[in-house]
Amino acid sequence: MNSRGLLLLFVLGISLIIPLGLCAPSGTPAVQELNGSLEPEQAAIYLLPDLQKDQTVYVYVKGESGNLDPYAAIASSDTPQGLRRRFEAEVAQAIKEGRDPLQVIPAFSDRYFLAWDDDSGEGYDAAFQYTVPDTGDYILIVTNSPAKSETFGDYRLFVGIDAPEVMGGNAEPTGARIAVLNREASQIRVGVQEVRANLTTDQESWRYFLQPVEEGDTFYAYIETTSGDLICALVLADYGDKPLAAGVPTNQTRIARLQYKADEQSSNDRLNIQKISNMNSSGEYRLLVGFNAPEVLSGSAEPGGIPVLQEPIVVKVGFELDQITGVDQRSENYGIVGNIWMEWTDPELAFSPDECNCSYKLYRSIDEFVGAEGTRWPEFTLFNQQERRWTQNLLILVTPDGTATYFERFWVTLQAPDFNFRDYPFDEQQFYVRIDSLYPETNYVYTPWEERTVIGSQLGEEEWYITEYNATTESVTLTNVNSRYSFGFLAQRHLEYYILRILIPIAIIILLTYIPFLLRDYGKRADIAAANLLLFIAFNFTIANDLPRLGYLTLLDSVLVTTFVISGLTVVYNLYLKWLATKEQMEIAEHIDRIMIWLYPLAYLLAIGVILLVF
Repeated sequence: MNSRGLLLLFVLGISLIIPLGLCAPSGTPAVQELNGSLEPEQAAIYLLPDLQKDQTVYVYVKGESGNLDPYAAIASSDTPQGLRRRFEAEVAQAIKEGRDPLQVIPAFSDRYFLAWDDDSGEGYDAAFQYTVPDTGDYILIVTNSPAKSETFGDYRLFVGIDAPEVMGGNAEPTGARIAVLNREASQIRVGVQEVRANLTTDQESWRYFLQPVEEGDTFYAYIETTSGDLICALVLADYGDKPLAAGVPTNQTRIARLQYKADEQSSNDRLNIQKISNMNSSGEYRLLVGFNAPEVLSGSAEPGGIPVLQEPIVVKVGFELDQITGVDQRSENYGIVGNIWMEWTDPELAFSPDECNCSYKLYRSIDEFVGAEGTRWPEFTLFNQQERRWTQNLLILVTPDGTATYFERFWVTLQAPDFNFRDYPFDEQQFYVRIDSLYPETNYVYTPWEERTVIGSQLGEEEWYITEYNATTESVTLTNVNSRYSFGFLAQRHLEYYILRILIPIAIIILLTYIPFLLRDYGKRADIAAANLLLFIAFNFTIANDLPRLGYLTLLDSVLVTTFVISGLTVVYNLYLKWLATKEQMEIAEHIDRIMIWLYPLAYLLAIGVILLVF
């Protein structure tokens, strides 16, 4: 072979070798990392385009926040859009019928999907691999575990092609684009919310706080006046009140619209409803807001999907009265031993049980709770607390769905400014335990927890017995509009003590003062009346320590004063009769005495009638 032939063979060989070398990268491992968030019963649908036959797809999904228990599956690209819903519905129905979830979930998963997994990764993480049988497009579904469909939170998704390191859950992304989120099919980060409210003449604006906004979210708002002369504008501002977007009515309409696309994550953005033109106007309005829902701008969007506005967290509050340690009538306060119960659900407290291998978290102090969970909790104060509250036990229990239960057992002295002793000792007193939220109602709203509102069977207070009790909540103005929980109970006195120790002795003194009217020796009558008066004075000093010192007369005070006055007049009367007898005017004395023997009891009866009429 000559040199020209050799050169031709060399060029031909090079031309064959080069294409073979360029095809080598097709087998290079590729890894992609994606992040997302799921609400209960939501799913993220990813398109896996142009997968090649015999490629192996590796998938790993881990929950990053909340109590999310992820589930992942691969399906054919021509799978009907409602497949996931049918799958979840059939699984839920089978479990409801009493079938074993450990058998139901694998059976239905194998029927609907090409490959799937629930808990093969670390803890509750989902991890699986799938060898592609035919070249084409496929779908990757990330959702909640069918066994725990109410879980929620952020997730971290690793997708790899021919990259087994993905199964470790910490593969290094290579920059490849393997999966593409189908937002329309997923309906992720889509929500619409409607609010109907009003602005009064003394309000210039109102403010709503938005849920956290993700990068790429578009926020829509629509407002229209439904009554009154109100005309409003919309202003969207960030956490520092810096305006981001605005919408004002046009063409003399009472409708305003606003649209804003976020280029970064943000929290505590706020939508301000502001009056324009006439600050003294008033009326009702309808506000429609949404994330990634452009139909909001038409005013006809149906509410649903993820929350858009921050709603106050509802806190159930209950109080158990175990013991009344004492009632100080003079100081108008009382001591109690009781238990405070609170329950609220905060998504920020949610956790996945596989994080701690526990079904709940238990904290034994506020500092321990705040150190682990952050400062967000419904702090409170006892409005009528007079002295330091001594806490015996304090527990906070948090379950995976973010429900926290607060329990505190304590004893304290409370003010009782509602005491009214006018009818003492037949009075009925109102006692209160008032719990005030330190955060405004935009953060926390109280509601009574009826199951935890009880009265103990052995209160330990022998003077009083409780006739009824109730629990109410109301709004009070502190630094803002705050929630107040009031546990109130009515109590009456046991009357045996007052009847036996006060009323009967007074009746005996009155009787002893009346009996001498039967004697004709006016000198002895005067001596007996004076002795009875001294006896009454001594008795009054004896019971004085039991009587409240007030700026007004009570029923018992009136009885004592009346008895004292009539007893004193009886002494004066008998001394007068004795003086008449010494002046040899016995007939006049006897004549007066025959009248007074009837007037004396009538005077008491008249005085008692007046007292009862007044009190």
